[in-house]
Amino acid sequence: MQILVIGGAGYIGSHMVKMLGQQGCSVTTLDDLSSGHRDAVLCGDFVQGNFGDRALLDTVLSRGFNAVMHFASFIQVGESVQHPDKYYRNNVMYTLGLLDAMRAYGVDKFIFSSTAATFGEPQYTPIDEAHPQHPINPYGRTKLIVEQALADYDKAYGFKSVCLRYFNAAGADPEGELGERHDPETHLIPLVLQAASGRRPHINVFGRDYDTPDGTCIRDYIHINDLCNAHWLALNNLINGGASQTYNLGNGNGFSVQEVIDTAQRITGLDIPVISCPRRDGDAARLVADSRLAQERLGWHPEFPELTTIIEHAWQWERLTA
Repeated sequence: MQILVIGGAGYIGSHMVKMLGQQGCSVTTLDDLSSGHRDAVLCGDFVQGNFGDRALLDTVLSRGFNAVMHFASFIQVGESVQHPDKYYRNNVMYTLGLLDAMRAYGVDKFIFSSTAATFGEPQYTPIDEAHPQHPINPYGRTKLIVEQALADYDKAYGFKSVCLRYFNAAGADPEGELGERHDPETHLIPLVLQAASGRRPHINVFGRDYDTPDGTCIRDYIHINDLCNAHWLALNNLINGGASQTYNLGNGNGFSVQEVIDTAQRITGLDIPVISCPRRDGDAARLVADSRLAQERLGWHPEFPELTTIIEHAWQWERLTA
């Protein structure tokens, strides 16, 4: 298969590019390197540029592709509140432009990285696909707009897509070739491990008075390889004539912030300095996915569901890059 990966130099995209290459696909990555890394693209062709550039899209799409995978979104919730124009432009306008360019070149299969942020405050957990969607920040709203647009494109044009709503992507390539390299880093597990390795003076724990067993927030962490495997299965489902669909992706198990810190201390054997801070606005006590639909329809099952394994792989990467 000929696959175009938009944002393939970032954390999730680079792991996906590697998996596609291992599966024998011909891969082209388009990335402007605003947050990605050229050396993270381990196979296939690389084109540097912004996917909002229609002339560039015309040049790239003229090569011919079976499908497009789209990872090039801005993802920081706080920044989306401060700079919504940036998020609506990139996440909505540029994505709609990408869809129209794909249609112009006869590419009608699309894998979209969505997010659990489309749900807003959870009304129940675990969260299934039928959960009401009331995003509480511009980031979540931009993702929901694209989900809705894709449903309309399917009805109007027969444009097939799979939207994959991530909960907390975590971990690193088990072979040690790839991992998280965000700047600034906002994800809990790498922040904790950077505090262990000395790259960060401490880890902040925001709130210890939640209605959870240890008082800290509970989140659903999904290993990056399991996330990519779900994309691979979704891609094959579309290629083989499957219908458009949306899936929630998580382990279905929640782990608290304190559990993450305790597990990281056991694995590293190092002390992790912790500072307790007040709650942050908008942090729900529990966010856990119900991923049974992906398991039933795609045959997807997490290979690395254990928090220990996720942190072990992340620690291997941290030691290589510290």
